[in-house]
Amino acid sequence: MLKLENLRLGFIAGKKTLAAVDGISFTIARGETFALLGESGCGKSATAQGIMRLLPAAGRILDGRVELDGEPLLSLSEADMRAYRGGRMAMIFQEPATSLNPVLTVGRQIGEVLERHLGLRGEVAADRMLDLLRQVGIADPERRLNEYPFQLSGGMKQRVMIAIALAGEPELLIADEPTTALDVTVQAQILDLLAKLQAERGMGMLLITHDLGVVARMAHRIGVMYAGELVEVASREEFFSRPKHPYTQALFEALPEISRRGLRLRTIPGQVPSLAAMPTGCRFADRCAHVMPVCRELSPPWREIAAGHAVRCHWHGEAMADDGSQHAVTELDIDPGRPFLQIDGLKVHFPIRKGFLQRTVGHVRAVDGVSLAISAGRTLALVGESGCGKTTVGKALLQLIPPTAGSVMLGGSELVGLKGRRLRSVRRHMQMIFQDPFASLNPRLRVGEIIAEGMGALGVEPDSSARTQAVAALLQQVGLAVEAIDRYPHEFSGGQRQRIAIARALAVQPELLICDEPTSALDVSVQAQILNLLKKLQAELGVAYLFITHNFAVVEYLAHDVAVMYLGRIVEQGRAEEVLRSPRHPYTQALLSAVPAPRLEGQTAITRLPGETPSPANPPSGCHFHSRCPQAMDVCRQHYPEVTGVSGTHTVSCHLIG
Repeated sequence: MLKLENLRLGFIAGKKTLAAVDGISFTIARGETFALLGESGCGKSATAQGIMRLLPAAGRILDGRVELDGEPLLSLSEADMRAYRGGRMAMIFQEPATSLNPVLTVGRQIGEVLERHLGLRGEVAADRMLDLLRQVGIADPERRLNEYPFQLSGGMKQRVMIAIALAGEPELLIADEPTTALDVTVQAQILDLLAKLQAERGMGMLLITHDLGVVARMAHRIGVMYAGELVEVASREEFFSRPKHPYTQALFEALPEISRRGLRLRTIPGQVPSLAAMPTGCRFADRCAHVMPVCRELSPPWREIAAGHAVRCHWHGEAMADDGSQHAVTELDIDPGRPFLQIDGLKVHFPIRKGFLQRTVGHVRAVDGVSLAISAGRTLALVGESGCGKTTVGKALLQLIPPTAGSVMLGGSELVGLKGRRLRSVRRHMQMIFQDPFASLNPRLRVGEIIAEGMGALGVEPDSSARTQAVAALLQQVGLAVEAIDRYPHEFSGGQRQRIAIARALAVQPELLICDEPTSALDVSVQAQILNLLKKLQAELGVAYLFITHNFAVVEYLAHDVAVMYLGRIVEQGRAEEVLRSPRHPYTQALLSAVPAPRLEGQTAITRLPGETPSPANPPSGCHFHSRCPQAMDVCRQHYPEVTGVSGTHTVSCHLIG
């Protein structure tokens, strides 16, 4: 149905045109999903934009053919292309918040497609819109049609994007990272929806992702992309059982898993080459463990391994056996019974104000009685869906948000209620690594100034020359060159910026780091580097981590203890092996079942949770989870369950356990 032949796309930079996609060819049949896999900067999204003819102003189609059912798309006029775009082919963009029009209602944006491509107006169009919103799993669609994008959660915005893409009944759907940064439960719902609609309509799908779990679940065939070129194409079975290209093998080896818990993850050294400095031979040569002289001189030809499995590589060997002997991580022998940070009954309630006098008419119970303990040198993972209060807990510990009630004890000192100089002196012991390093680093300061700022403010190192030496040592500790001192944040990649954020947090020698989704938007190769770094720092410095995340692969690899949060309360907590291997709360079981495994075997049946997470401004009576729980009883609707001990270290708040 879709055929790409030698497609070349470039971007104008000064007087040069730099090729971002350099001669890629593949086909997609009806009802088939072709996954395009690779790191950021490999040209995946540019390929999708080229197919749709939606390249930015500097983008140019340099060569090649793109055919949809035999019709050449690249030679069509813009007016003719509009009939294809949104009608016969549609795209789900990576970031729904920036792809939806903020000044138009959801109904207006879906109606636009129905009117343009299907000629539907009025009541017929309204009925079709409601049907589309129900198909994508949005509750109360009548109300949502009249709402604006800012009134919707991230998962709902993504569903609206899918509804808009499906409104024109396309033959080809291009999904660019459709589940990045979504909770595992919402991700499972969206992937189910796409698979169901594909089966019903016989749609072809181009799925762009860097998540191997999503690929294992959705793709029929996979193309691995590196530096603007395809380097391996295989069927799903061949790809997961016999990956051949060194780059593909390196992506698999970088995945965090429970089996690699005591080991350093393999990383891919260096970075994807820039468009202006592409190597002449194999583009992966500088980062490849199997590089040979011929790799630097000649671009490798395609080799057929098996039917439908081709690889572009000079090397003919097998993958290295990962015995882990050189990768062992020395973990500190620490007594888990001695809490370093003790949180007891922590509450953070935000007032809801209305009217001219701004009277308080209610409260958003973001955190509603959380009790946790973290021991020195250990990692506590705080997991749960978006909006359950995880980040608010982290900010309340640092007193960035004042707690409404409860106690936070750090090494015997009470933090709640501290102000001014006393609070600043305590902040030396606790630091936070925020989710988005670009937003949390000052763009006007150089890296050296960013890292040294905390030292000066908290009086760690008053001498400026000693501070400069300390900054240089910190940069080396987090794996960055000393020359980075004089550069600005925008000159670094996402993974490097996250390292700068970690160096800034470590500058004041804290005993506790609060890590808020520090790897959520990173490629698996960069994620492996950051996880190795965090593990190394914990082994060397004895730092404790509160790791806020919804990535269970990271939890399995990094965490010693796990606490599961739902609607402002902890529903289950214990040692990582207890909670992950034998979850007792229905919510924990549903979360774990929704995690897509990056392999063909071991795919479990998903426990699907009905509806949306209730609002923390109006939580359900009794157990907060009863409205979505498949095992809810009458007592669940009436009383919130007590904390029940399953073992000495494993507790659950559930009426089913007793």
